[in-house]
Amino acid sequence: MIRHNYYLSSCHVRTRMTKITIVIASLLILALVAGAGAQVGSSNVSGTNESSNQTTGNAQNVSGNVTDLTNAGSILAAAFQDNRSRTNLTTIPSFTADIGLELVAQNFTSPMMVTSPNDGTGRLFVVDQIGVVWVVDANGTTLPEPFLDLRNNLANLSPTYDERGLLSIAFHPDYRTNGKVYAFYSAPLRSEAPEGWNCTNHISEFQVDPENPNAVNISSEKILMYIDKPYQNHNGGQLAFSPADGYLYVSLGDGGRANDVGNGHTPGIGNAQDLTKIYGKILRIDVDSTATGGVTVQQNMTGTANQTQNMSVNRTETPPEPTWTTFAGSLYGIPTDNPFAETLPEILGTYAYTSVPPEIYAYGFRNPAYMAFDSGGNNTLFVADAGQNLFEEVDIVLGGGNYGWNIREGTHCFDPNATTAPGASCNITGYQGEPLIGPIFEGGHDLGVVVVGGNVYRGTAVLGLQGRYIFGYWSDGRTVGNGTLLAATPPTGWAEGALPETAASLTPDENAMWEVQMVNITGGTNETLGAFLRGFGEDTNQDLYVLTNDVGGPDNSTSTGKLWKIVAPTAVTPAPTTATPTVTGEQTGYAA
Repeated sequence: MIRHNYYLSSCHVRTRMTKITIVIASLLILALVAGAGAQVGSSNVSGTNESSNQTTGNAQNVSGNVTDLTNAGSILAAAFQDNRSRTNLTTIPSFTADIGLELVAQNFTSPMMVTSPNDGTGRLFVVDQIGVVWVVDANGTTLPEPFLDLRNNLANLSPTYDERGLLSIAFHPDYRTNGKVYAFYSAPLRSEAPEGWNCTNHISEFQVDPENPNAVNISSEKILMYIDKPYQNHNGGQLAFSPADGYLYVSLGDGGRANDVGNGHTPGIGNAQDLTKIYGKILRIDVDSTATGGVTVQQNMTGTANQTQNMSVNRTETPPEPTWTTFAGSLYGIPTDNPFAETLPEILGTYAYTSVPPEIYAYGFRNPAYMAFDSGGNNTLFVADAGQNLFEEVDIVLGGGNYGWNIREGTHCFDPNATTAPGASCNITGYQGEPLIGPIFEGGHDLGVVVVGGNVYRGTAVLGLQGRYIFGYWSDGRTVGNGTLLAATPPTGWAEGALPETAASLTPDENAMWEVQMVNITGGTNETLGAFLRGFGEDTNQDLYVLTNDVGGPDNSTSTGKLWKIVAPTAVTPAPTTATPTVTGEQTGYAA
């Protein structure tokens, strides 16, 4: 264990302690009224709808004075009927969700996301799961050489289906001047990892080549985090810089397999609810500083297992394996207002280890594979969390929030011993008495296999989409691509009011569910893409893009991946260009 200290001005100390005190005080108050260490199965509410009379997101109190934030009683929550989960889609008066898709570029393998730095070049960067980032210039031409090539760094991927690979990149907000780009990718299992595990995810910083703005200097890699994985699935994998605070956010899955159990999962409670485990979390770090605010940072978890026999955790065997190494204090810092930068020792007996990683921003996620900030409005953070057998969800994420897995799947109770139907009962609170926060969208598997998160539309091509969250489903099956697009409309008045700074102040009205309807793709296959939906992305003009392929997996033998731009429904789709452009002085993207 290494302690890092640095001097804080009195102003910074006061700001930090005020925010942390609010979060911790709220948790303690909730624990007093709801009972700390509440367990699944010791329910104070029962039934699929948890005895709630909520229908529109209006505030109510259940379980003593604890506010129910689960959205379980909303008329917009998904239903379970005839042994199947079903989505409650709606029709919005005076709004028709019609779009056109313009083909921008193609011949990718398994494109996961597209992004663009604010460097004035108009370039798009397409992240291909096989380990390559391609540059599409302002004319729509794909450059012949990759911007970033990590194919030799990746774990061996299964061509038919795999959740590993190069999963995202994020450009530093000051990329124009510092040339820094960050990547999340799955590498072979490192030697320090537990034997028999699957892979090690890297969160790395790279530097663009000062002599070539269209290429990264591979030798510049600095690995900020090693995260070992017991299974290939549930990586999370998204990186995003907040337009509001400039910090880097990282999404991590619960470790993989099903039910949040198995190798590397905390017995009894799972990883997502374990605040001393890094899995099933959204992290938040400061890449522009190494300051930790005097917080004790556990850089390598080896040898720090909590041996106290708290009954909340079934420690009948050896405590869970240590499984990650981070470099806070040397390669990045901890924001002083991170909700768990300081924690009370009283909560630690519930969990597997003796300290809470101060990087944690929010928790209770299964596989938050898609994460994006709204580039307008209040810069709200949206996370699409892949469900298990029944329900998919989209969450609005606030600092310190507990988003429910594996106590709940979406708004519904989850029973790991009977996963083909919602659990009969469960708590509305976590293990410290904190409210479980339900999704703003819950979908059934009548729409498809898994949710694919997108962006709030801030473009100008389709004015009717303004302020609506555009997302979709990967496909309705695993063999033939048949993805769908959806548009979520916020409740009346939502956009006008700012969300609270932390989850501790969230109200049911602020977390009310959004109305969702199918998007009709004119000139094509109507309500389906006729391909697998792989991801979304936004350029610096706030135009929104959609990524597809025809095979669903990272199959190097195919090149069916396409990049589409959302345009007006009457638009024609031209063929992409193939010529090699000339790099001009305006395309530097980096200042030495």
